[in-house]
Amino acid sequence: MKVHQIVFSPTGGSRRVSDMLCRGIGADAVVTDLCVKSDALSLPDIAADDLVIIAMPVFAGRVPALAVERLRSVKANNARCVVAVVFGNRAYDDALVELLDVASDTGFRVVAAVAASAEHSIIRKYGHGRPDADDEHELQGFGTEILRKVEAGTCTVPQVPGNRPYKKPGMVPHPKGRRGCNQCGVCAAHCPADAIPLDNPKAVDTAKCISCMKCVSVCPTGARSIGAVMNFLATQGLKKVCATRKPNEFYV
Repeated sequence: MKVHQIVFSPTGGSRRVSDMLCRGIGADAVVTDLCVKSDALSLPDIAADDLVIIAMPVFAGRVPALAVERLRSVKANNARCVVAVVFGNRAYDDALVELLDVASDTGFRVVAAVAASAEHSIIRKYGHGRPDADDEHELQGFGTEILRKVEAGTCTVPQVPGNRPYKKPGMVPHPKGRRGCNQCGVCAAHCPADAIPLDNPKAVDTAKCISCMKCVSVCPTGARSIGAVMNFLATQGLKKVCATRKPNEFYV
């Protein structure tokens, strides 16, 4: 049995969660990164007896549409899979049931589901440092339970919370180059949605931008952001719902 990780992880949280699950499974994995520019996308070769971990972040209670579009291009070959959504210490709303549905429609057999809390991708003080050592211990335990189920040959689909139809996507802020931006173009080179013009990297095409914050995370000068006003409003808006440590959840 080969283990695959299919991840969309703009700021690293989803990849870390997926890695921790794989350590619990006890296997090295072939990693497919969906959070790349379209011309750099390479899809995995999956066999029917493989196990696939699909990990994506939660954006306003949904999984990113761009990540879903790319996942649907994968040939699943009826392989078993685990779906994992990673949320910024607020809530995951309908993201887990949406990812389960997409994986099933694509041709995977979903055998387990995980909702894991991580550092918020926009307001980093919420969930700061997560997944941490306690999370790692717990997520590795989830991985071990997944392995037991797979080895037992059980392929029941987990029941997960969420609504159908899914909630409507909310409005998201669009980062752009601000004071200190030297127009080096690193952000444009890494934007998975091609929303940053190569000839004017301080700007952003708001029609394409998915607010994944990858550009912010790779900016070498720290000059790319959603701006002070939007940052303040987002911080205040999330203050109450992100005040307490949110647990990881496991469905098998």
